[in-house]
Amino acid sequence: MTNPKTLDQFDISGRSGLVTGAASGIGLAYAEVLAEAGAKVTLTDIDGEGAEREAARLREAGYEARSARADVRNLDEVAAAFDGHVEAFGGCDIAFANAGLDVGNGFWTPNDKRNPDGQLDVYDPERWNTSIGINLTGVFHTVREAARVMKGNEGRGGRRGGSIVITSSNAAEVNEAIVGVPYMAAKAGVKHFMRHAALELAAFGIRVNAIAPGPFVTNIGDGWVKKNPQAKKAWDELCPLGKMAETYQIKPLALLLASDAGSYMTGSHVMIDGGMQLGPIKPLVFED
Repeated sequence: MTNPKTLDQFDISGRSGLVTGAASGIGLAYAEVLAEAGAKVTLTDIDGEGAEREAARLREAGYEARSARADVRNLDEVAAAFDGHVEAFGGCDIAFANAGLDVGNGFWTPNDKRNPDGQLDVYDPERWNTSIGINLTGVFHTVREAARVMKGNEGRGGRRGGSIVITSSNAAEVNEAIVGVPYMAAKAGVKHFMRHAALELAAFGIRVNAIAPGPFVTNIGDGWVKKNPQAKKAWDELCPLGKMAETYQIKPLALLLASDAGSYMTGSHVMIDGGMQLGPIKPLVFED
């Protein structure tokens, strides 16, 4: 048997993938790299108009892309998104469980003061429920439906199974006082859930891994870093590599895990955080 060429292992031409939270940020980067590498892609988001706008942009660039509105907290909507994807493309080889949000600050502010709204004894239960619902339960719904359709892949084009990639966070590994407690709890849960799913689904040829981003410039938190140059500067100076990441920098890792290049990877929680898990260079303090 001749071993495949290295670069050929990244080729996903003819395959298809679904991405949740794909209207912007990291989810959009995942959808773009799938399309750029030859896959047919469905962009899903609670912002259905945004997902369709980006899908249309990809189609105009010559890629095969469609959209579907789905709130990942609603299992029926997630199931319908996967069913529509399978109907359109004949199956599903790749799924990115990416949709997520940050519902508010932690118990400490970037200005080195206590945040009264982030204290445990007064924390708003609705903020907790929203964060857990999207960041953890939404991942369960997405992986559940991906597993359902991927179990039917055996024999499709000589392949079986598929690849599921979950967006975790370095908050699953490192406590950050300025990050809301439900976000950290959800991402820690995502990490352990991913490992369990990887163990269960390996027998079906379905690989499950997680990407754990650190400080990326996205629309999370209502895009506050994009709107606040001082915040961006503070994060740049905090990071050991000296700069927050742009979303294009996550694309090569996403393609590795989605393609046969990552064929011997499952249950991996892969950090891409500029060295933040090593510890900050200095305390995070924004100017008033």
